[in-house]
Amino acid sequence: MRILAAMDKFKGTLSASDAAAAVCRGAVGHECDPCPIADGGDGTLEAFGGPNRSTIVLGPHGGELTAGWRLTDGVAIIEMATASGLVVGDGRQDPVTATTFGTGQLIAAAIEAGAERILVGVGGSATTDGGQGAVDAVRPVLVDGRLPVPVTVLCDVSTAFTRAAEVFGPQKGASPVQVQELTARLMAMRENWLSDFDVDRVPGSGAAGGLAGGLASLGAELKPGFEAIAGHLGLAARIDNADLIVTGEGRFDETSNEGKAVGGVVALSEDAGKAVVIIAGSVAAGGSNVISLVERFGNEAWTNPAACLETAIRETLVRLGEPGG
Repeated sequence: MRILAAMDKFKGTLSASDAAAAVCRGAVGHECDPCPIADGGDGTLEAFGGPNRSTIVLGPHGGELTAGWRLTDGVAIIEMATASGLVVGDGRQDPVTATTFGTGQLIAAAIEAGAERILVGVGGSATTDGGQGAVDAVRPVLVDGRLPVPVTVLCDVSTAFTRAAEVFGPQKGASPVQVQELTARLMAMRENWLSDFDVDRVPGSGAAGGLAGGLASLGAELKPGFEAIAGHLGLAARIDNADLIVTGEGRFDETSNEGKAVGGVVALSEDAGKAVVIIAGSVAAGGSNVISLVERFGNEAWTNPAACLETAIRETLVRLGEPGG
């Protein structure tokens, strides 16, 4: 049997690459194609092959840090979380002052390095600055106030710009009063741009605390992240070449089918008439072919998720009448 392991990350326990590798180890005796996936959020850079460049930038709360990014065949891949994300904030949350300046520095570095096209994944941000920091950082490389090369922002949400603080602020530590303050700041930015365009009419402009909208004000295009990543990975062709599709993530719930990577894999697989098995750390939206590692293995799902994935796929193949050789 030919198996495609199209796995997203198990946040906090397994990277997408590690999850795909674990599935393939469990599928012993079968041909297995490991395929790390993402939807524009954390793990986007990994889905494109990982970093091969690095730049020293300003972190979300000040201080310098080294952020990895990728440049291949004229295409730069930037994951904003590496410069302005919660993962590089050292546990600090300051939603009012957190800045995307470092992300802008990465975009500027890519332009200066000769990138002909730039893709920016915007999940996992620590910021709600409407992209103002990034706009300030790229200003020296703009041409007539616009980005000099095509920039595509890979979004995993459709939130409007002025709702970014309301929707995402609390998870970044914003109090109700701070949410109001941040929303007022975003509304003022929208007003400044109204003579050129209404940022709230751009789907996904609120992604990463409005970073997506800030980059849109400079001419960037916003697109659903999964579609762009799936195209780069040749995912449709890889699904066509497989007999069974195994996909999964840390938590499978009702949002998984709303522009997220796993839902995208399921939709493509069903369109191709392929069997799909979903293996997730925890499950809040079940189904006949949805497996919860927590339900099956208990605490071991957190302490040794790779081994649980291996066992789960072996058990699944036996259930389907396809044991390993």
